Amino acid sequence: MSSCWKKSNVVAGISVAILMSVTSLSYFKKINFISMSVHEMNVSSMPIPNTNFCQGIPANSIITPLKDNRTFIITPYFDNRKNKMTRVISIVHHKEVKELYCWFCHPASGEIHISKAEIDVHSDRFDFPYGATDLKCLEPEDWDPRYVSIHWSPTGDINQLPLFEIKNRDPEGSLVEFTVCISTMFGEYNNVLQFVQSMEMYKILGVGRVVIYKNSCSPLMEKVLDFYIAEGIVEIIPWPIDSYLKVSSYWHHSMDPKDIGYYGQITALNDCVYRNMYKSRYILLNDADEIILPGKYEDWKTMMQNLQGQHPEAGVFLFENHIFPKTVFTPTDMFNTSSWNAVPGVNILQHVLWEPEQKYVDNPRKMIIDPKKVIQTSVHSVLQAYGISIHVPVDVALVYHCRTPLQKNLSRFLLIKDTTLWKYNMSLIGNVSKVLQQIAWKTKEYS
Repeated sequence: MSSCWKKSNVVAGISVAILMSVTSLSYFKKINFISMSVHEMNVSSMPIPNTNFCQGIPANSIITPLKDNRTFIITPYFDNRKNKMTRVISIVHHKEVKELYCWFCHPASGEIHISKAEIDVHSDRFDFPYGATDLKCLEPEDWDPRYVSIHWSPTGDINQLPLFEIKNRDPEGSLVEFTVCISTMFGEYNNVLQFVQSMEMYKILGVGRVVIYKNSCSPLMEKVLDFYIAEGIVEIIPWPIDSYLKVSSYWHHSMDPKDIGYYGQITALNDCVYRNMYKSRYILLNDADEIILPGKYEDWKTMMQNLQGQHPEAGVFLFENHIFPKTVFTPTDMFNTSSWNAVPGVNILQHVLWEPEQKYVDNPRKMIIDPKKVIQTSVHSVLQAYGISIHVPVDVALVYHCRTPLQKNLSRFLLIKDTTLWKYNMSLIGNVSKVLQQIAWKTKEYS
């Protein structure tokens, strides 16, 4: 449903009203516009004198709570792939938020337009009360809004509402071939060595940008991030979600009954997709301890050219996740990595054995997507898309995931050896050593 302001006809009923000053009458009209009920609004927007109507409270954080304390706005994005609308990436309480309204403001004319938002809570909420949500706001047909405010009511004072810039209206920034979205970094993250190794592998494989939604990390990890930011490869999105909600580090509510799962990972992933929709040809959705590792090809570009050529209608490519237990070591005496010993974290070159798949246990996947074809994503699959999804054979590529084992009692002899990572050892070792030397020189120590 869409509605907008209609100018009131001020009719003087008594002589006192006729004698009112122009200033008082103007003030009365302004208040009347703002306090109209939604039933009084017409479909066509009305120009209003350019007063302070487009000067709401600028949102200055990635997470902005509304006054209802049940809605948290992340970022609005222009999306005209189907309808001309603003899609607002948000977090809402799936039961308690019933109505929200999108207040668009024309900065030049002062025209405002209010439309009722369609509240689309993503299906992968995993029983948590709060979930990733799209607020879908139809825009005015005859002008392109640059800003939007979200309010629980169609009435109020727009000057008192948070004001959000609508992104992707005029896409800017250099286009890269591959962006990796990492969400979310939390728990005072300090796996420095594995993070640096992942970053250098991403660069070898062809990454142009790595976007990290950071909640917390160690002081040393902060210095590592600063290094990559200065290099121009990393973009940090602050993610203070635990300032607003009780967050779980588990994926399902039954495992940890908090407000939202895994530090709002799904919301962050969706924001990353839209944030980079016109900045990146492909987006990889994976964690910092995961690498989509080609088997048949040397790099992502060659691999995706072949996969996309075989499946031109596809927008989502799913890769099997394989656990390389960090508790099971393979000797790497042939590699000169002794200088890494003082660095906290896992050395992935020592872990080249992966757990076999379990019968009747679903093997989750990670994705490379064409962002322009994705509408909503979860962690291991997309929820809505314009293109089809393709399961990539494991011999083409797999997700190298070095972490604690899932099958803890599995004998080493039942693990599967895969040394694909080692074919990059010369470049990887040299690049990692250079980065660590520069960070050590700047910090004087690793801890």
